Amino acid sequence: MTEPGQHIFRVTHSEVLLDAPIIAVRRDRLVMPGGHESNREIVEHFGAVAIVAFDGKNIAMVRQYRHCVQDRLWELPAGILDVADEDPLVCAQRELMEEAGQQAHTWHLLTDLVCSPGFCEEAVRIYLARDLESVKRPEADDEEADMQLEWIPIDKAHGMIHRGEIVNSIALAGIMVALDIVAGRCAPRSVDEPFTLRPQSLARRRKAAGLGADMKRL
Repeated sequence: MTEPGQHIFRVTHSEVLLDAPIIAVRRDRLVMPGGHESNREIVEHFGAVAIVAFDGKNIAMVRQYRHCVQDRLWELPAGILDVADEDPLVCAQRELMEEAGQQAHTWHLLTDLVCSPGFCEEAVRIYLARDLESVKRPEADDEEADMQLEWIPIDKAHGMIHRGEIVNSIALAGIMVALDIVAGRCAPRSVDEPFTLRPQSLARRRKAAGLGADMKRL
């Protein structure tokens, strides 16, 4: 047996159990330390972006129904990277326009977040958008037609986190890092940093099937 931290978890078999528009479920069989094999079920995902849009005092937040928890949650404007090979910043710019009716002239990287690494590939790149300008929002459909947009003072959002009113992990991470940057406790990162955590499995398979402009349309 190798020393802890040195074992290579080799995949001996892999199969797709479910292929749905925005996720897939894959079962990998891995060689464990000691030589035995175990199955791991993995939710494949395209990855996503989210935006802390800051006007100097307030941040844009949306309140959206999430059927998994059967509740409306406070979240950041966000969207899935479902266009093949799309630059995450381009996706973020589009989502900011669609969900908040804003375009930003200054962009920085806040952090990359791995949401549920025990079973899901999803990783989210969170941006800080500043120097905002209002633009027309397109008409929404599905759950987004019910989505509320509010501009919330960033200090109030901080308090909402501590009171348990903001529970979305992406919003939590984005707001807390943005607060440090706004307060001058750390410097923002460049949007040119590689998004090395961006999931590839689902996108690779959908691109091979000839899906590019919208990989979720099976």
